[in-house]
Amino acid sequence: MSAIAPTAPTRRRPLERFLRLFTDVRDGEGLLLLLLTFHVFLILTAYYVVKPVREALILDQPGGAELKSYAYAAQAVLLLVLVPLYGALATRLPRRRLINVVTAFCIACLPAFYLLAGAKAPVGLVFFLWIGVFSLIGIAQFWAYANDIYTPEAGKRLFAVIAFGASSGAVFGAWISSHLIRVIGVNPLLLAAAAILAVSLILFNIIDLRSQAARHGRTGPAKEDVPIGAGNAFALVLRNRYLVLMALVIFFLNWVNTSGEYILSSVVKHAADAEVAAGTLSAGDVGRFIAAFYADYFQIVNIAGMLLQLFVVSRVVKYLGVPVALCILPVVAIGSYTAAALIPSLGIMRWVKTAENSVDYSLMNTVRQMLFLPTTREEKYKAKQVIDSFVVRIGDVLSAGTVYLGTTFFALTVSQFAWINVVLILGWLALAVATGLEFRRRVPVQEA
Repeated sequence: MSAIAPTAPTRRRPLERFLRLFTDVRDGEGLLLLLLTFHVFLILTAYYVVKPVREALILDQPGGAELKSYAYAAQAVLLLVLVPLYGALATRLPRRRLINVVTAFCIACLPAFYLLAGAKAPVGLVFFLWIGVFSLIGIAQFWAYANDIYTPEAGKRLFAVIAFGASSGAVFGAWISSHLIRVIGVNPLLLAAAAILAVSLILFNIIDLRSQAARHGRTGPAKEDVPIGAGNAFALVLRNRYLVLMALVIFFLNWVNTSGEYILSSVVKHAADAEVAAGTLSAGDVGRFIAAFYADYFQIVNIAGMLLQLFVVSRVVKYLGVPVALCILPVVAIGSYTAAALIPSLGIMRWVKTAENSVDYSLMNTVRQMLFLPTTREEKYKAKQVIDSFVVRIGDVLSAGTVYLGTTFFALTVSQFAWINVVLILGWLALAVATGLEFRRRVPVQEA
């Protein structure tokens, strides 16, 4: 038998050659990848443009701070109604119409809130609930679509770049909103966000039409025309071991992270009070001290997260695999909260939370989207809404309950709250290992 002559290496296009600096992009994948990345960039930009309006509207109401603390629990209750409603729409509408209808409804709400806010109507709580639901359902819908059009093999290679679009959109949206407020005021940010979302919707239709044209001529019905399925969203999760494990991982992640934010806030406030007691900070400058700390902290977290997203995430997934990548954040978090429990100082907390959040916003945010690659279309569009919205909020609510009980009835210290997180993380890590093993079973390692 004669040997097969080696084929000449394929000459890659300039776009793919550039993108290969960040991940393994194959010939012909570059344009769709960039379009999807810009699409999610616009969605996150719109969300962060409108976030300052959320704070202004709810805190301007009597008892606004208390309303804000209760709103997350109200969002969880609201999602019990909205997630099945989204599932019913997904059952009746084809993919493109589903995304168009949901996004168009969200866009239409923004001018309505602008008019109500201009008329001094008390819409702070309603808008807080609306933006919370949009931030969960809208982003989960995008990732369901990305999971739907990519194979597991392609998704593991390319999702890191797409997630960079989300990270950079958050940074750009926060930056542009701070500048727009000085020019147009607070409430007009609602109209600016509506315009950005409208551009993202146009871009989505361009992407989907291009994908449909690329599949033109293949046998069988087009994938986007096949019904998504008639199952109940919550039932899809509860009867699938893999989805239950995934939901528990996300639940513990949010419980730990939200409790960690309380720990950091307590340490920052204690540090400010200590400076006032020492005479190095005036009582009137406490707010400025806290704001300056968080401004620097968020900037460092965002920069570190973006660098990890661009240069590290895809390589971790490629060389270590999704199961190992899923366990990295809980391992980092164990070290973070053990250090916080032993040395609950501002200097230690700043850097351990920077490490935790930068890994969360980059690696973990990408890997949790990859977990849906080996699921059915119905699970992508329906079960993902349950996990990425309802389960996320339940984790936040349980964290709030932990803080309430710990401060009201047990007078727990910062160190004791940190030890509680360490115990929770051990359970989270065990669930992450189990979820990673199930992912590996569903997506066998491909041989070269």
